[in-house]
Amino acid sequence: MKRNLIIVGMMVLICSFSLIFVGGCAKEQAIRGDVELAQAQPSAEETAQAQAQAQAQAEAQAQAEKEAALREKALKEQALKDKALEEKMLAEAESFKEIYFSFDKYDLSPEARDILKNLADWLLEHSDFEITIEGHCDDRGTIAYNLALGERRAEAAKGYLTNLGVANARITTISYGEELPVDPGQNEAAWAKNRRDHFIVFPKKQ
Repeated sequence: MKRNLIIVGMMVLICSFSLIFVGGCAKEQAIRGDVELAQAQPSAEETAQAQAQAQAQAEAQAQAEKEAALREKALKEQALKDKALEEKMLAEAESFKEIYFSFDKYDLSPEARDILKNLADWLLEHSDFEITIEGHCDDRGTIAYNLALGERRAEAAKGYLTNLGVANARITTISYGEELPVDPGQNEAAWAKNRRDHFIVFPKKQ
């Protein structure tokens, strides 16, 4: 009996020491956790710096987006201006009249020379444009003869333009002979319309 009481007393004592030890460890862990939490949390100064940095980055991003939008707008406006200018110049170029020739002739009339002078002035002012001269004939004569005559008519106009200062490389010629009449009639009025040089002005290829 006495021995049992001693054993019970010792067990109570051991349990007491265990509870004290566990409680001390838990308290120590709680203190350590509070310290680590305090160290992990940024200070007010660090928070303010982070907020200022984030705000600066947001402002820089907004400014970059604004500048990009302005550049895009400027490019679109310039493209529209360039297109409008090109369309205007093409309309001017298309306004140049065709020149006409007498039957079986390729010499330039005074009226044809005036038209070519105006065309040369325009081409000299707009150096980024080129021209193709088409030579045409009425349908009297053989196909081969009319092709050759159409070429001589186109070359006559080209020679006059180059003499006025237009670069030879900007001018090409082609003869269609009798193949593309503007009037298919078989009378002098129709034939007179078909004996012509036609001008096609276009921007240089980049």
